[in-house]
Amino acid sequence: MLIVANEQNQEINCLPKLEKLAEIILNSEGETHELEISLSFVDNQSMQLLNKEYRGMDSPTDVLSFALREGDEQLISPTEGPELIGDIIISVERAISQAAEYDHSLERELCFLFTHGLLHLLGYDHLNSHEEAIMLAKQELYLQQLQISR
Repeated sequence: MLIVANEQNQEINCLPKLEKLAEIILNSEGETHELEISLSFVDNQSMQLLNKEYRGMDSPTDVLSFALREGDEQLISPTEGPELIGDIIISVERAISQAAEYDHSLERELCFLFTHGLLHLLGYDHLNSHEEAIMLAKQELYLQQLQISR
């Protein structure tokens, strides 16, 4: 289940695709129980504040993820219902500019950023070239499964 907050006045038309993408990724990654992801769309100003507060970087970024799992441990155990695994926050302004820069659709960019964020929630990272190669390959694989290409 995706819970979406959108502080942008931008209409986000790809939510059904993002839900399908989440289903594909979670099933492929062996997540068999019901999970919940919080998804927020923000502007660059809000993203810059979050990036500064949580990462010490005083600039906007395209996507931030806040995982509620650490390894095999859950930080919050659900009493009932789905397990909330974390938050994904996407800057719509950055997504628009990056879509233009890479010459693909906004939908593709939002799907890419969502996939990137979700993989972080599942424990993937890109701190070295080996981890980055794994994460990039998974991102492309999952996007291709929904026929989302550049």
